[in-house]
Amino acid sequence: MVPIHPKHILIVGAGSAGKRHLTNLHDLGVPQFSAVDPRADRREELSAQSTVLGAYESVTAALDAAHFDAAIIASPPRFHVEQAQQLLKKHIPVFMEKPLCIGLQEALTLQQTAKSSGTAFLMGYTYRWWPPLQQFRARLDEIGPIRHAKFVMSAHLADWHPWESYQDFFMASKELGGGALLDESHFLDLMYWFFGTPSALFGDATKLSNLDIDSDDNVDIIGFYDDGMRVSIHLDLYGRPHTKLISVTGENGTLEWSFDPNCIRFSNDMSPDWQETSFSYERNEMFVQASKSFLNMLGGTETAPCSLDDGIAVMRMIEAVRQSTAEGRKISLPKGDA
Repeated sequence: MVPIHPKHILIVGAGSAGKRHLTNLHDLGVPQFSAVDPRADRREELSAQSTVLGAYESVTAALDAAHFDAAIIASPPRFHVEQAQQLLKKHIPVFMEKPLCIGLQEALTLQQTAKSSGTAFLMGYTYRWWPPLQQFRARLDEIGPIRHAKFVMSAHLADWHPWESYQDFFMASKELGGGALLDESHFLDLMYWFFGTPSALFGDATKLSNLDIDSDDNVDIIGFYDDGMRVSIHLDLYGRPHTKLISVTGENGTLEWSFDPNCIRFSNDMSPDWQETSFSYERNEMFVQASKSFLNMLGGTETAPCSLDDGIAVMRMIEAVRQSTAEGRKISLPKGDA
């Protein structure tokens, strides 16, 4: 790929995620942006910024109006594949927010488009850029052969965007790609990043709470690995206080990470006193580092730390959970197949 020095990036989706990417990329030296959003109020808000050259209702309109060096897709998942295909066919590099899309088959269609285009693509499972989790992953060998890992994400949806009704947030809509399984597939990606693809999954994704949504708000998963290791994942959209944690137990101890307090703890004995490493990173740091990777990819100095194939691997696991939910049984996953 010929190195690109981006001067004009298209932000697809002008909600909170799109605005964050715009701010971070501008701080990293990108001078100009345009935006796509179907909502007139969002287009008007961004048009007032001096760094925004144009605001459009659709990707088609944007591509008809201007040339772009790269694009960020931060729209609801329902629209990801169609928008990414339009951009990749024009050889515009793409940084896509998670999840890749709603269903596996459309993800495989996008994979073919990306291969034909030969254009850079970065998948936005941003916890891979979170320094505490990078350190956590690097320390897993300390606890010896791993027997069990637990991932928990519990956070009440009404608290996510306090400036708007949660019913108006795409997360409330199954059709738009909301729900715990898709949006919090961060934790499926972390399982995959730490341990690889499990040989099988048993899962249940459903609606349990009184939230006024039609998407799933409770997900429980057990991952089975060929060496006997087990992984449990719990995701919900109704919990308070908010909890994000990972606990991994091996033959030589237990390693834990929590988001708040932001720390890693280690213990290998019965003492209540854990060895603790605390961190002061702001949450935005992971997004800044992901943006740096994208700019490095455009400049030809880095390959994708989280690729389209990684996003498809997560989609395979999501489909397995859906199938397990429908059939009430453990679902095998293909080996070595992204």
